[in-house]
Amino acid sequence: MPLSWLSPSVAALKHAIRFATYDWTREMAPSRRAITMVGMGIQGYAIWAGLSRSLIWPIMWPQGLILYPIVLLIYYIGFCLQNSMLASELIRKTQLESEQLAAQQIQKTLQPTTIGALPGYAVDAFYKPLRAVGGDYFDVIDLPGNRTLFALADVAGKGIAAALLAANIQALVRSLSSVAPDVPVLASQINRHLCRYTPGNRFATAVFILLDRESGELVFVNAGHNPPIVWSGATTSFLEPTGTALGWFDETTYDARRIALPPDGGLLIFTDGLPDSIPGNNPEESLCRALDGDLQRTMANLKALVDPRFNEDDVTVLLVKRMSPAAASGNKGRAA
Repeated sequence: MPLSWLSPSVAALKHAIRFATYDWTREMAPSRRAITMVGMGIQGYAIWAGLSRSLIWPIMWPQGLILYPIVLLIYYIGFCLQNSMLASELIRKTQLESEQLAAQQIQKTLQPTTIGALPGYAVDAFYKPLRAVGGDYFDVIDLPGNRTLFALADVAGKGIAAALLAANIQALVRSLSSVAPDVPVLASQINRHLCRYTPGNRFATAVFILLDRESGELVFVNAGHNPPIVWSGATTSFLEPTGTALGWFDETTYDARRIALPPDGGLLIFTDGLPDSIPGNNPEESLCRALDGDLQRTMANLKALVDPRFNEDDVTVLLVKRMSPAAASGNKGRAA
């Protein structure tokens, strides 16, 4: 007889045992946790006094039935102390969860849910925050003159604080790229803003890549980020850093470098959560082996590299493939 019906019951039992044995005071502030422990101690003392029939055993005092109302009063005082601290902790966590949910919903509006079609190119993206909200940001911005800006940033830290700074960077990139699409200027302006208006322990690595869709030329600035990879067949090139991370030094200047994205070639941009999740001593080699002529296969290969045992950061991947002239004209014919 199959026992598959037992699986939900066993899982529910394990879940109940884990919650029953969990120390719910461990995440409290030390003062609140101390008060909770005092309340639990008072309740334990009241139970002991009721069983021993004395408040100061071995001396039997007080005598008679007056003991039991006193025991109940003592127990109730302990119960109120413990319950008030647990209730305040529940309220705090509920508020925190609602704030995280709101931050998560806001962040979803900041990441592009769909990427507009780029004639002659295919683009795919993957974003997986470690927590409810993350500190990774990426964007694909269409600019005049047949140009496209690819922006990706990784904010130091995790959680809501990192997500807020990522949202700030997103707003800066969107507003400044329309005025100053020159990537060194864009990086310098964002760096100065972060240096002046964010705490000293907050910074971000970033990559800004400007694509000329007609020629396939890439103009890039790498602000201390993991080097993106341009590949064509078995040939790979790494876009090494051209400046320090954003938010470190106010007067930092960023150099722009150029590289061609050939037909049938591809561009891989990613945050450090991807190589950090790959087991082994040489994750860059694993990344290069995952690159394929087909964009969907490449993305599937990259996702397969992520090992949950090593995944301790947000993972963001942005892939760009320049189609060959024959493939591009074939897509136009099918679209027509």
